[in-house]
Amino acid sequence: MVNRSKNIGTAAESAVVKICKMYGYPDAHRNSLHGAVDVGDIWIHPHVVIEVKGGDAAKTASDGQLDVWMAQTVLERDNHGADIGILVTARKGVGPASADRWHAHLTIEELHLLTSTTGFIAEAVANYRVCLSLGNVLTLLHNGGYGPRLETT
Repeated sequence: MVNRSKNIGTAAESAVVKICKMYGYPDAHRNSLHGAVDVGDIWIHPHVVIEVKGGDAAKTASDGQLDVWMAQTVLERDNHGADIGILVTARKGVGPASADRWHAHLTIEELHLLTSTTGFIAEAVANYRVCLSLGNVLTLLHNGGYGPRLETT
């Protein structure tokens, strides 16, 4: 019997591995299952894991679903002992051959880690587009000193 959901996941993961290799990660590979302790779908570096979501579920995911998947990605990152955990979600109208255009989600802490250690942000990524919610940006502005600090509940 064919497991359609598993086939969709396998195809999405394979597309991401192919893109990772094209972008200079020759050791990128789909991860075999590790029993009850999940450590991410793809490893591209000893300190980076990727969780991939494909198919219609990814293309139409609600904010709540993305939050659940991001929490899963962070847990898998921690289970692996990695520094960075990236959630990749397929995009409507963007096929597997263009998986480099799929959405990649990571935490602000991870983004900071990637951009602050080498001065890389000042040069190469200064004009990269980052997708956050307006609410997240407004909170960051407040907490960064651009307005009164907001109390979190």
